[in-house]
Amino acid sequence: MSIAPSTTTDEAPQPAAPAQVPSRWAPLRPLVLRLHFYAGVFVAPFLLIAAVTGFLYAGAFQAEKIVYRNEMTVAAVGDSKLPISTQVAAARKAHPEGTVSAVRPSPEDDATTRVLLSGVKGVDPNHTLAVFVDPYTGKVRGALEQYGSTGALPLRTWIDEFHRDLHLGENGRLYSEFAASWLWVIAGGGIALWFSRRRALRKVRGTSGRRRTLGLHGSVGVWAAAGFIFLSATGLTWSTYAGANIDELRTSLGQSTPSVSAAAGGDHSGHGASASAGGAEHGVGLDKVLAAARAEGLGDPVEMVPPADESSAYVVRQVQRSWPEKQDAVAVDPTTGEVTDVLRFADYPLLAKLTRWGIDLHTGVLFGLVNQIALMLLALSLVLLIVWGYRMWWQRGRGSAFGRPIPRGAWQQVPPQILVPGVVVVAVLGYFVPLLGIPLAGFIAADVILGEVAHRRGKKGVTAT
Repeated sequence: MSIAPSTTTDEAPQPAAPAQVPSRWAPLRPLVLRLHFYAGVFVAPFLLIAAVTGFLYAGAFQAEKIVYRNEMTVAAVGDSKLPISTQVAAARKAHPEGTVSAVRPSPEDDATTRVLLSGVKGVDPNHTLAVFVDPYTGKVRGALEQYGSTGALPLRTWIDEFHRDLHLGENGRLYSEFAASWLWVIAGGGIALWFSRRRALRKVRGTSGRRRTLGLHGSVGVWAAAGFIFLSATGLTWSTYAGANIDELRTSLGQSTPSVSAAAGGDHSGHGASASAGGAEHGVGLDKVLAAARAEGLGDPVEMVPPADESSAYVVRQVQRSWPEKQDAVAVDPTTGEVTDVLRFADYPLLAKLTRWGIDLHTGVLFGLVNQIALMLLALSLVLLIVWGYRMWWQRGRGSAFGRPIPRGAWQQVPPQILVPGVVVVAVLGYFVPLLGIPLAGFIAADVILGEVAHRRGKKGVTAT
C-alpha cells in the first residue's frame, strides 16, 4: 500500500522505451494516483494516530496480565473450589454497594472469580466494578473497574478508549471511523499503483533518494495491504455511521446476531427480594443454575447474568473468544432450575459468525499472542509507510519545499464506459460509508475551486503578456 504519491513525473529522464499499446489501465492510473495523493496527504495523520494507539492496544493484553497479576491469579491453588454462591457472598461482604450484574467463575486452576457490580458510586456508568475472589479461600484479592465483554481492566480500557475515540466521547469516534473509511481506499490504490509499475520498481534496488524511498514504500505496502483492508472492513462494523448501516443491512438479510431468550415461565413470586437487595441469588440460586448450564455442555469460561426482573431467567453464556471460540448460551428458570432456551454458536447465521470472528481478530483475541504480534507488526508497517509517504512528498520538491500535487484533469482521460459506472459505485459506497463519501465530495469541490482559480490566474497572465 502507498500512502503518498508514487509518480515518477519529476524523476531523471529515462532512455526511450519501445512503443507499447496502451492498456485499459493507462487512463485510470493518473486518476488513482491523484486520489491516492490527496488521501495520503490529508488522511495519513488520522491513520498515524490509529496505528500508534492500535499498536499500544495490541500490547495491552500481555501488559494487563503483568500489571494486574495479583488480582487475576490466586496465591496458591487449593484442592477444591468453594461454591460460586459462597464466593459471591464474600465479594458482597467486602463490597456491598451496587448490584451484581454478572459473575465469571474462575476459568482456570490459578484464576480468580470475578463478581461484577453495576451502579457503584465513582465507577463509570458504562463500566462495572470487578471484585476478584480467590475461589479456594473466598478471600477478596482486589477490585478494579472493568469494561466490555473481553473483561478489559483499567490499563487496557484507557488504551482502548484512546484508540477508539481519543477520550473525546462519541464525537471522538469520528476520527477512527474516518481513518477506517479511507484505509482500504488508500491500500487498494497503492496495490493498483504498485502492480502498474512493478517492473520499474524492480530496478530501484540499490538506488538512493526518492526512488529508494518509493521502493521501500511499495514493497512493504503491498505485503501489508491485505491486513490493512481487513482492519478497515472490521473496524467499520462497529463504527457509528457505517456500522449502523452494516447492522441494518445484516438485519434485512436475516443475518443479525441472535440472542438467547431470557423470558422465564412459571410463577416467579418469592425470588424478587434478593434482586431488590442487589444480590445475585434468585430462586434456586447460582450453584444450581451453573450446574444446569454445565449439563448443557457450557464449559469454562462462562458468565452468569442474574434475572433482570421477576419475569426473567438467568442467562449463562460462554465468553471465550479465542480460537476455538466458545459462544454458546442458555437461559435457566430461577424457580425450577430448568433450562428454558439454548443458543449454540454453530447455529449463528454466516454473517453473524464472520462479524464475530472479524472483530475478535481485529481486537487481537482470536489467536492470542500470535494475533497480537501480527497486529503490532501491521501497525508498525503503517507508521513506516506514512513516514515514507511524506518523505517522498518532500523529496518530490527536491528538499526545498513540499512536492507539487499530481496534475489535474486525470478524470477527463477515463473512457465514459469506465468513468460512469465508477462514479455510481463511488456514490453507493459514499452513501453507506458517509465518512468516505462526504470527505471525498469535499476533496473534489476544493480541487475544482482551486483548479478554476489557477485557470483564471493563468488566463490573466497570458492576457497581460
